[in-house]
Amino acid sequence: MKKKSLAAILAMVCAVAVTACGGSTGSAPAENPETTGETAEEETVPESGAAVVEISFGHDNNPGDPVQEAALFWAEKLDELSGGTMKLNVYPSGQLGNKSDLMDQLLAGDTVACIGNGPFYADRGAADLGIMNAPYLFESWEQLDKLVASDWYGEQMGQLENAGIKIIASNWRYGVRHTETVNPVTSPADIQGMKIRTQNTTIHVKGFECLGATPTPMALSDVYTSLQQGTIDGLENPISVLYSGAYYEVAKNLMLDGHIRDLSSICISADVFNSLTEEQQGWLMESCEAAGEYQNELAQKADEECLQKMKDAGVTVNEVSTEDFKAAAESFYSDPEIQAMWSEGLVDTVKSIIQ
Repeated sequence: MKKKSLAAILAMVCAVAVTACGGSTGSAPAENPETTGETAEEETVPESGAAVVEISFGHDNNPGDPVQEAALFWAEKLDELSGGTMKLNVYPSGQLGNKSDLMDQLLAGDTVACIGNGPFYADRGAADLGIMNAPYLFESWEQLDKLVASDWYGEQMGQLENAGIKIIASNWRYGVRHTETVNPVTSPADIQGMKIRTQNTTIHVKGFECLGATPTPMALSDVYTSLQQGTIDGLENPISVLYSGAYYEVAKNLMLDGHIRDLSSICISADVFNSLTEEQQGWLMESCEAAGEYQNELAQKADEECLQKMKDAGVTVNEVSTEDFKAAAESFYSDPEIQAMWSEGLVDTVKSIIQ
């Protein structure tokens, strides 16, 4: 199995940013037919007569992004472990739909895998998991690792399985989420009234409502054009995602607010998972966890490189006072809708685990 070098991956990110969203075309990242349904670069030929299990993995990220590179690594690892009897077909750039679409397909029993996180699971059977994307709550990845290793998290996974969702890996560090805008933001007052693209989840929407912004959920593939046309004023995501989408061409201000450490997971239909043999389940989980470790390595280094490339492209980077934004976001925790979603004492329970 071959891992691509970081330099090669960052070169791909640059190429995608230039060709998919070049200023001359002014268009959103387009689907690349060459990346549709990618599998392992060197597939293993299964023994004659062996049944092949195929799983489709869809995500919103662009080719060259750490998530896509990790997905291809996962495909190779699964092919290797299974002796070619399990295949992962990878569909980047929202080719199978956005995250909500994929969750619906999964719950309908389709053989698909997708990226999930606390807010998406909160809206689909495990409400307390939404706290994993609560604004300014987690100060390090190690705190999130503690939470995932806890009995509390195990109980939440059980609730998800009862709702039809099986998490097969919980170690994909999607990244620290920051905010990129057309006009500069240096204080909580500046973001009030701005239309910010968010994920279509209660947690993410409320996280920006509490700052006085207007959350505007939409697919990442629609963001570039929406920024151009003034439909939205900004978006939030990890730096590598912001760079690979070339949003810096139309939104020249980056606020390093670090409002969420987004620890994502990979999930499939619980029914599909239970239809696999124990050996197949093991291959699927082992390969996915290995890909998560690979993604984490790529994401950390890519964020550092992409931040510099955004600066070189003329983006103004504002290192704001996290404490000011944290204080402004306190109303999130007293919001009646959030309180109604979560178990009593949830915030204190989580804080006791991670400290």
